[in-house]
Amino acid sequence: MSDLTTAFAELLTTVTRSGDYYVSGTAELMAPLIEVEGIGPVALPLLPVQAEALAALAEPAPYGRGPETLIDPAVRNTLQIGAERVQIRSRHWAGMLETILAQVADGLGISGPVSAEFYKLLIYEAGGFFIGHRDTEKAAGMFGTLVLVLPSSYQGGGLVVRHKGRSVELDLTSEDPSQVRFAAFYCDCVHEVLPVTDGCRLTLIYNLLRPGQGTGTGTASRLEPPDYQAEQDRLAERLRRWAAGEDGEDGEDGEETPDKLIYPLEHAYTPAELGFDTLKGADAAAARVAVAAAAAAGCDLQLALLSIEESGVAEYKEYPRRSRSRSRSRYRDDEGDGDDDIFEAGEVCDRSETLSDWRCPDGSRSVLTTLPVEGNELSPPGVLEEIEPDDIDFTEATGNEGASFERSYHVACLVLWPRARFLAVLTQAGFPAALAHLTDLAERWTAAGADRAAPEWSQAHELSGYMLRDWPDQRWNSWQERNTPSNTAGLAEILIRLEDAERIETLLGKVAARGGFAREDGAVLCRALARLAPARALEALGRLCHDAAASTPAACARLLAGCTSTLVPALVPAEELAAAATLVVQVLAAPMTKPAFSSPLSAPQGDVDHGLVVDLLTALAVISPDLADRAVGHLLALPGRYDLDAILIPAMCELIADGGLSSGLIPPVERLRRACIDHLRTRMAEPLAPPADGRRDSTLPCSCADCTQLAAFLANPALAKWEFRAAEPRRRHLEHSIRSARSDVTVITVRQGSPHRLVCTKTQASYNRRLNQRERDAADLARLQAE
Repeated sequence: MSDLTTAFAELLTTVTRSGDYYVSGTAELMAPLIEVEGIGPVALPLLPVQAEALAALAEPAPYGRGPETLIDPAVRNTLQIGAERVQIRSRHWAGMLETILAQVADGLGISGPVSAEFYKLLIYEAGGFFIGHRDTEKAAGMFGTLVLVLPSSYQGGGLVVRHKGRSVELDLTSEDPSQVRFAAFYCDCVHEVLPVTDGCRLTLIYNLLRPGQGTGTGTASRLEPPDYQAEQDRLAERLRRWAAGEDGEDGEDGEETPDKLIYPLEHAYTPAELGFDTLKGADAAAARVAVAAAAAAGCDLQLALLSIEESGVAEYKEYPRRSRSRSRSRYRDDEGDGDDDIFEAGEVCDRSETLSDWRCPDGSRSVLTTLPVEGNELSPPGVLEEIEPDDIDFTEATGNEGASFERSYHVACLVLWPRARFLAVLTQAGFPAALAHLTDLAERWTAAGADRAAPEWSQAHELSGYMLRDWPDQRWNSWQERNTPSNTAGLAEILIRLEDAERIETLLGKVAARGGFAREDGAVLCRALARLAPARALEALGRLCHDAAASTPAACARLLAGCTSTLVPALVPAEELAAAATLVVQVLAAPMTKPAFSSPLSAPQGDVDHGLVVDLLTALAVISPDLADRAVGHLLALPGRYDLDAILIPAMCELIADGGLSSGLIPPVERLRRACIDHLRTRMAEPLAPPADGRRDSTLPCSCADCTQLAAFLANPALAKWEFRAAEPRRRHLEHSIRSARSDVTVITVRQGSPHRLVCTKTQASYNRRLNQRERDAADLARLQAE
């Protein structure tokens, strides 16, 4: 196992104190009564007339410089009113302040009780400001400052807080009388109030204290913002080596380092509450350090929810109860129904691990969907072995199955990867997600001018390489893949747009290696071949037909037909396609083979239908009349495989209707047309008349006593109806014989008495079928004889 996963976890587990150098937020303000001596109650939002009265009553606010206390409007243009002249009376105020202090303690990473001591009321009129400065510790145990900005109408006045090269500007404006905006920061943070450009900013200032902790400046108990710079630097260096590919094979067993790292967090989060700004305790601290280290090392980091789904065999601890299914969940309010006393999870038969519900540090939307989890990506290794399931469902044994269980786990994780390997990570989300991103890159590349030197083209080239690297290598499954969207066509379309001949050739090789492709892919593969040099295109076409003709001859025929217009004559002479065409023609007479995937709905030897004949003869008319003659010979020599009515006549009608061959049929196609015409004329010459009496064909597939009675009924010219009373198995057998022989009989079951009766009535179904066939034959004959 790579030591990267171990080292990453070891560094992050030392980060135990959450918080930052500042915190800000909003709290609900419920009808406070703020009274200022000499003015009385202050209305909120602050009225302009009261703002003027407060300013008239206030005095200039000083600032400290060393041991001196100075007043200089060039440094601090602010008015103040001392705490002794301000009274706040409200039964909700203490609760609101307690709520704010809880957020402050959590946001600043402080454990233990925190209190707030009201210091002064500050008034910033238009033009008011305070340049960057640090607050002095004015009371025992003071570690920071809390700023409450009361509702008022003003512009500007942003609060800027800086600490160790970091800076944030906080907008604390609010005109809503039901809320107060607040900010808190450590004493050693440099902060400033930007100029108020309009209105009046009214602020309550509190000293933040830890009761009983020290006596002021310089004490050993002085608090400082959480600082994990050393850990961050070490982590960034370790990630930088990973991103640069310097790890190689780090594990004791020679296992390569992973494409991504997954670090499970301590607390549980639902998808609705998962986010960087809602992480708790040490999770928040670890995330802050990891985000900064990842950015410094050229890595990306996101939050995700790791979901594990397991199912398997459940075992009884005691005699099973009567209920068929029970479940329990740690998220439910009840205590369960005692399933743990009955069942226990046994062998796990199926398990899946996926990452989803992605969150970016800046709140932007992630392009990732669902990614798998690889065993060498977890940090530290084996971290999930002892976790408890969120839900487990037990199902008791039934008549056919034993007891079983299903359980699930959900763990929030930090997931990171080298930025340069993002595309490799993206492909883990599956082909649709990768294709969507590739399409976006191609569209942006085209919109930017289609310059192959553009970064979008390089990224698309890289991403398509990963997609082709992961291309499925199992043999072509005609039934399954006929009913799913074509990955081949989707990727080929984008590669054609990008004019990426290298990737096109790789894709064609992958398709050939699988031994088959969908007929609908033929058109796009033709255009892909046209992007290659002539010699390379012929070589790729030959590989496709060599490997795919046996399993998907119709698809190869469609490909050849398309190539006669895309490759001939611009790139290659028509006769140079003869080698590939020969491979398809040879398949026509090859022995039928059972497909690897058998289905009652899947056709053997690929999709053998009239479309195969149309495409192949269209192509051969251009490529080689001699090959066309061989193909027609095979088609006519195997009527059991290439039925005249189902395949050859519809194909010939389509060839003539399209007009492509009607102006002058090559001799082989003309020979096929004459064979179809002769077949139709022969059948139309047969006599056609309705039955003269009640006699019907009495040939049946069975000669049992019941079927013998049925045959006698069919041969009797005087009987039109016959009733057969018998038990259900015998009635069902008789119905089966009627359907198998396509007898001219309808059957109705009369469910009266016991046993029930099967009423058989003679029809003219055979005659009607021949009549309909005669009409179709006449129409087809007219098409085939049209000049």
